[in-house]
Amino acid sequence: MLPCFLVLLSCAGQPSGQEAVPAPAAPVVPELVAESEPVVPDEPPDENFDPATISREIFDSTKIDVQQLIQDLNGIIRVRDYRAWVSHLSENYLRNISSPDFLAQISASARLRQQKIVLNSPEDYFNHVVVPSRANDRVDDIEFTSQNRVKAYTLTPNGQRLRLYELEKTGNSWKIMN
Repeated sequence: MLPCFLVLLSCAGQPSGQEAVPAPAAPVVPELVAESEPVVPDEPPDENFDPATISREIFDSTKIDVQQLIQDLNGIIRVRDYRAWVSHLSENYLRNISSPDFLAQISASARLRQQKIVLNSPEDYFNHVVVPSRANDRVDDIEFTSQNRVKAYTLTPNGQRLRLYELEKTGNSWKIMN
């Protein structure tokens, strides 16, 4: 499955940016993936990383940091501050959402076609996809994928775990990877 950041409303009635995957019998629902979105990873995942190496203190402080970041992003998105939003993106992710192929694929979605919207830039993507779908996100859980990389999740009222963002900490700041 490809990782995701943002996409359009799905026909299945899921919140914007996520598509539900049936939950297995296990108590933890697997990550839920959005409609296919071309993403080039910034770096390959660390196959030797063991999440058990993260202490409870690091986990808790990271979760608080990520929750604060998402609250800050919600505010940025609500006031439609494109420049502030872009400052939170990794260079590779910005390059991905700037590509003509990506913009064409998202423009071809049913919702944008119905509204006769064609995306020509990452700012169009921000205004027509991010703003309508991401102003009220809430982080309920995180999952470490490396020492400095996490996936942020929200839980739906029926218990589905939906991935919101994949983030990487570089120095003292978090960047959206996809």
